[in-house]
Amino acid sequence: MSGAGSVRSRAMIEYRDLAALVVPRAGSLEPTGDPWEPWRLCDPSGAAVAPVAAYLRDLQAAGRPETTQRTYAIALLRWFRFLWAAGVAWDQATRAEARDFCRWIQVSTKPGAGPGGGGGARARVRNPVTGKAVPGRWYAPATAAHSESVLRGFYDFHRDAGTGPMVNPFPLARARRGGRAGAHHNPAEPHRPERAGLYRPRLAGHAPHHIPEGKFNELFAALGSHRDRALVAFWVSTGARASELLGASCGDADPGQQLITVIRKGTRHMQQLPASPDAFVWLRLYQAQVHGLVPAGPDDPLWWTLRRPFRPLGYQAAYRMFRRASASLGASWSLHDLRHLAAYRMARDPAMPLGDVQWILGHAQLTTTQIYLNVPAGEVIESALAHLGRMSARQAGQVPAADPALPADPAPSEYRPQTLDVLFGKGAW
Repeated sequence: MSGAGSVRSRAMIEYRDLAALVVPRAGSLEPTGDPWEPWRLCDPSGAAVAPVAAYLRDLQAAGRPETTQRTYAIALLRWFRFLWAAGVAWDQATRAEARDFCRWIQVSTKPGAGPGGGGGARARVRNPVTGKAVPGRWYAPATAAHSESVLRGFYDFHRDAGTGPMVNPFPLARARRGGRAGAHHNPAEPHRPERAGLYRPRLAGHAPHHIPEGKFNELFAALGSHRDRALVAFWVSTGARASELLGASCGDADPGQQLITVIRKGTRHMQQLPASPDAFVWLRLYQAQVHGLVPAGPDDPLWWTLRRPFRPLGYQAAYRMFRRASASLGASWSLHDLRHLAAYRMARDPAMPLGDVQWILGHAQLTTTQIYLNVPAGEVIESALAHLGRMSARQAGQVPAADPALPADPAPSEYRPQTLDVLFGKGAW
């Protein structure tokens, strides 16, 4: 065995006591206000981490928006905190460190969340209104999967640039080494879930959460201003992402044609989206309220804060506004749940082709839009409980056997009339 191979083998069998490893909240991610460097990751001494800065510049060159750069930088901050605690330089990390990090993020608690370590049972706490899991002391499986993908891309970048390890610490799955994801995929068939990374955890598929219609009416009534009602009405009718709508200018709203123009998050191209008449009514009421107080030129921001000094409304302020209204109902809905509700409404409309829904939502793949055809868990549970209630009533003799909603079971030697209709045509038998 070569020297390099023996070193890698020893590194893979080296034991690190993760239960005793303390990962403090060292370093930070800071906004800069500089469009050329929106986010800066700093080490514990306050100095910028140069390898991360170079990677973020590469993401910006590839057209990734500031929000994407931020989520990638947060994943890198977790990794660097782990390496600082383990005493390993970023460019000396091996597959052993990648393996241990992926174990740590799936088992241990978040830094600053109290006594860490795995082995304890995780509390399955869900919001009683929405059914969504309450953020807890452990990282979510989706966070672990996202971190693995980001770190693999980070080391791929530095390997190609010649500034990092020659071997990526985060390898692909064994069946995919030497190739790319979907290299032999038939474009006429839907994409199947693939485990690109060797240490990427499996994620359970489910229908996206959305706000039930009855609860949405209560939520809308809890909003405190015309601006907030206009925003929510646009989000739930256009299906636009929160950041896309917040970036609109006054000239982007066209009440005459019932359209509003947004800049898409992924492609950065401009797209007109149809909106409901109610959304433009609330927008007009909001504009009348702030008339003369904020600039209203075609290129000026459409959404402003309501308190002096007036400033363009940012995502964090809109997020807090919506969370306050949601919390007043005891719920934990997010702004993205409004996009899910809009997609669910459109996908369930039999008169609206799914391809049109795909175009409005800005999905690159039709398979992404198809997830909104799945029945949400809440509706399945409600339907199943109703079924069990009908069966219980029937067994107790409270429902007549001739009830059209519950046809009587035929004798063992008989066929159901509905089955005969299917086989021979209605009335033919």
